[in-house]
Amino acid sequence: MPTEIYMMKLGMTMTEGTVAEWHIPDGGEVKLGEDLYRLETEKVEMEVEAEAAGIVRHLVPAEATVDPGAVVGWIYAADEEIPDVLPGGGAPAADAAPAEAEPAAAATEAPAAPARAEGERVPASPAARRLAKELGVDLATVTATGPRGRVTEDDVRTTHEAAAAAPAAAPAGAPAPASPLARKRAEALGVDLSTVTGTGPGGRITKEDVEAAAASGAPAAAPAAAAAPAAAREDEVMAVRGMRKVIAERMYASLQETAQLTMDMDVAMDDCVKLRSQLIEEWAGDSVRPSYTDIVMKAAAKALLDHPRMNAQFLGTEMNLRGEVHVGMAVALDEGLVVPVVRNVDQLGLKEIALESSRLAGLAREGKLGLDDMAGGTFTVSTLGMFGVDSFTPILNPPEVGILGVNRLRDDVRWEGERPVRQKAMTLSLTWDHRALDGAPAAQFLASVRDYLEAPFRLLV
Repeated sequence: MPTEIYMMKLGMTMTEGTVAEWHIPDGGEVKLGEDLYRLETEKVEMEVEAEAAGIVRHLVPAEATVDPGAVVGWIYAADEEIPDVLPGGGAPAADAAPAEAEPAAAATEAPAAPARAEGERVPASPAARRLAKELGVDLATVTATGPRGRVTEDDVRTTHEAAAAAPAAAPAGAPAPASPLARKRAEALGVDLSTVTGTGPGGRITKEDVEAAAASGAPAAAPAAAAAPAAAREDEVMAVRGMRKVIAERMYASLQETAQLTMDMDVAMDDCVKLRSQLIEEWAGDSVRPSYTDIVMKAAAKALLDHPRMNAQFLGTEMNLRGEVHVGMAVALDEGLVVPVVRNVDQLGLKEIALESSRLAGLAREGKLGLDDMAGGTFTVSTLGMFGVDSFTPILNPPEVGILGVNRLRDDVRWEGERPVRQKAMTLSLTWDHRALDGAPAAQFLASVRDYLEAPFRLLV
């Protein structure tokens, strides 16, 4: 019996998922544990691995959205017969059945390029464009097999492999295929590219080929009559979908539906710097390095207990003052922002907070966060200090009523009488929902966070 490929259910709040991209083409072979497809939900993206080895058949196309637990494809063992109609009603693609052996010459022939108007932009996924650039493949020569004629990574690889197996001879007098850097180097060294043998993909001439030819005394290039105008750089249109689409919708809704204000407050951080250094030394054997964000999270959690209206959810006609303190920590990824939640921060020690925040950040970067890892937050902390930012305006994550921005640790000066004293300082940026509480209580909460950070021994009890 074939192995079913399911739309994974990542948490109790997941209502649907999208097969953003199939990594194994329909009819292709997959190994056990190999990445099979990329799953996208409103909050996360992750790679789904094959639970068996065999031949993959797609029941739904890429970019299809289905319910959690739905079957999206099948994996057939090598000795299993693939039926004309797949379980669930899907029909095999025309190219899925084994083809009769073709002559050897035909097997290495590159796919024919699709017919396009001159100058027309080739639709391709960003990943396919990156791969084409790496391999030196002209997208205009690639036969697209993706949805709506879109070029996929597999299409680029197929074209590259075919070209490498049987590189076509260039017409007489045609310019040699060469990378832009190789052409620039050839011009600088006076090397005639038509005399250079390329060793790059598809016989493409590389910078190293040019330098080797120059060293061996290759004929100089004839002076150019006039420099050709530089080719215009092509725009790249990226679809706004998946995580980016959800972030865009939620950020816009947050600003439209809440009354957000932001205030800054400076914090003297000398004692925090000393405490962190001591803890890093003390916990070196356990490979635990608390960050300043970990310390700020603990200070915020204690301040939230002192100011429960900030640890709340504003629900329009009522406010839910949360009894537990679950702090979301914003983690930046290439695809966007995710906010995993450290639970019961008020009850955790700094070492436990550091371990848990490190674990969650690792899961986020590996694309392995579940929806439950990001549910239930009562307050959020967002950090841009590592980018040298002194102040910013974090955006609320409704229905939460507060989010605290952590900025860079900087050198500062305080005055003791008429004597300037150097110190370490940090600015905290608090955004709060004015519908839930006014400026004075928000300022009092922020002052409490500052006081805990300026006397950090209080965080240890």
